[in-house]
Formats: sequence, structure tokens, C-alpha cells
Amino acid sequence: MGWAIALHGGAGDFPLSLTLGSRRPREEALHHCLQIGMEALKAKKPPLDVVELVVRELENIPQFNAGKGSVLTNKGTVEMEASIMDGRTKNCGAVSGLKTVVNAVSLARLVMEKTPHVYLAFHGAEEFAKEQGVETADSSHFITAENVERLKQAKEAHRVQIDYTQPLQNGTKEETSNSNGEVQLGTVGCVAVDSYGNLASATSTGGLVNKRVGRVGDSPIIGAGTYANELCAVSVTGEGEAILRATVARDVAAMMEFKGVSLEEAASYVIHECMPKGTAGLVAVSAAGEVAMPYNTTGMFRACATEDGYSEVAIWSAS
Repeated sequence: MGWAIALHGGAGDFPLSLTLGSRRPREEALHHCLQIGMEALKAKKPPLDVVELVVRELENIPQFNAGKGSVLTNKGTVEMEASIMDGRTKNCGAVSGLKTVVNAVSLARLVMEKTPHVYLAFHGAEEFAKEQGVETADSSHFITAENVERLKQAKEAHRVQIDYTQPLQNGTKEETSNSNGEVQLGTVGCVAVDSYGNLASATSTGGLVNKRVGRVGDSPIIGAGTYANELCAVSVTGEGEAILRATVARDVAAMMEFKGVSLEEAASYVIHECMPKGTAGLVAVSAAGEVAMPYNTTGMFRACATEDGYSEVAIWSAS
């Protein structure tokens, strides 16, 4: 038994020819955030603190679809969402529809610790943020030029998309939400376990490009995008509606709990047998310090480290 940590920056069908300019900032960010998480675990920080710390940092990096880099709704606004869960107590908190909160994951934790509720959304969540004195910013803080262009492309193509679609060729407009040209990057998450087997998970996102105002995805839904108990901690990324239908995060834990299978077997089965191909990936750790990072898309921005010295930052399969 030993500590372990895993994090993700989105799963998707991005090609092996993905440019260095697209890859490098995200890879460097994953290295940076992995180091922050490792140092916190080595310093004996509780896993709940570790996952919040790492996801906060990911939210502050505009190359990911969370916090500063959140994609835009069909009205050109941001609606951020996040959740966090403590595996030992099963206490959890979630938020949706945030327009001004700099770090949604920290507000989710405050919902967990300062209210009798699990989930606050939209105006109520914003009002709670003001009461708690969390850092806020004008909505323009979250709107990047890249995401304005992504929304423009999505509207021209008449589609809702996971994150980024390359410019359409020859003016062709496609109706599908998952075309071959699409590069799906974005949602962030982190899972951690300490040397005593305590687990925690957190996930944060800006949602879908061109989503309807008011849409809620899987990231703030306990059991779908985020889950932790005494056996494992899971954070999921991908096509939110598909993840919601399959209750992905809870299913991984349920397989371990009720069938007695390993983390690797449970995570792999849920992603490859229960989810449509090209829709999802996840990162997970077990109480024993195991790590699993399966995905059924072309790749997933991911990183992990364990107490025995193993570490990895990757996008595609090594095979």
C-alpha cells in the first residue's frame, strides 16, 4: 500500500498528427500539476486537499476546458461546473451554472462542508459563493479568443461539441456531434489515495461548446463524473450525456464492491464494454495504491504517479 495520484485533461478522438503547439502546453501543464499533487501527498496532505489543489491549478490553465478556459454556451456565456468527494466519509459537494467563480472545485467543497446539501446550481450557487467570500471575476475573465472561435465554428456547423473542431473544409456543415475532424480536449479531474488508503476525487469542466444555457453535464453529478468510496476514487471525462446514462464512476466502484474484481478490471470493463466507442475515459486509484487510466477514444491527456517511483504523462497508447 502506498500513495498514488492520477489526473486528466480530457479524452477525445484527436489524431496522432496533433500539432506540437496543441500538445505541448497541455503536456507541460500535466507535468506541473502532477508535481504539485505528488509534493502534497509526500507532505502528508489529505487526499481531499490534494485533489482540490490539483484541480484548482488545472482550472487556472486556459488550455483546458475548466475555469479560465471554459467553453461557451449558445449565448456566448460560461456555465462552469464541478464536484468533489471524500471516499472515507462519502461526503461530497457539487456546483453548476457558475459565471463568476474562479475555482468551481473549491466552491463545490464549500457546499460539502458548509451546507447540509450536496449540490447548488446557477443563481443559488453564485449567491452562496458571495456569502463564502470565494474569489470571483467578471465573466470576461473566463472568455478566451480561442473559445469565441470554437463557438463560431460550432454554430456554423449547427452542432454541440465536446471541445474543439478543426475548421470545416470547403464550407461543409456537418450535423454530427463527433466528427472525424474533432479534437476533444478539456474537462479536468484528479484522484488521489494516501499511504493509509484514504481516497478522494474531483472533476471540473466548462461543459460543451454551444450547449444550451442551463444544460448540466456529468462532471458535477456524483456517481457519473465523480465518485469515491473506501475502495476507489474515479474521475471521468468525455461525452457527458453518455456518461450520465451509464453512471460510469459509480459503476467502477460497484464492480469492485459487488464482484470483487481489481481496479484495472473494473475500470477497463466499464469503459470498453459499457460505453459506446469514442465517448469516454477515466482516471482512478484504489485504496491499495493501484492506478487505472482507460479510455475508448483515440487518446486521453493523462498523468499519474505512485509512491514506488512510477510516473507517466501520456496522450496516446504506447502500442
